[in-house]
Amino acid sequence: MITVQSTVKAPIAKVWEIWTTPKHIQEWNNASPDWHTPYAENDLKAGGKFKSTMAARDGSMSFDFEGEYTLVKENEAIKYAMADGRKVEISFKETPNGVEVIESFDPETQNPENFQQQGWQAILDNFKSYVESN
Repeated sequence: MITVQSTVKAPIAKVWEIWTTPKHIQEWNNASPDWHTPYAENDLKAGGKFKSTMAARDGSMSFDFEGEYTLVKENEAIKYAMADGRKVEISFKETPNGVEVIESFDPETQNPENFQQQGWQAILDNFKSYVESN
């Protein structure tokens, strides 16, 4: 598994809401300014499905990121299986410095693991910036 993490300076309820609400997901779910998320849906419960479309702003490419939740513990943890079967685990933990968000995922085989880690970390960093500026 590959792990990325960040500490977000905000109350846990706000971190959870922004992580899980489609209108917010569309704002933070990108690794760089030349990408965006024009569509997101989220049925946040075990057995529920989620889907977001990540697209290049110039229209040159897009892809869907989707899966099914296997565990949802409000303000604590989310686990899901992506459409290709890879597993993801996310934990949310209050600390004196803010909410520690730790995300671990099974790597795919098309790209080097360090590239995947950088991409997921960039999205998590964008999440942190979005939460802390709203």
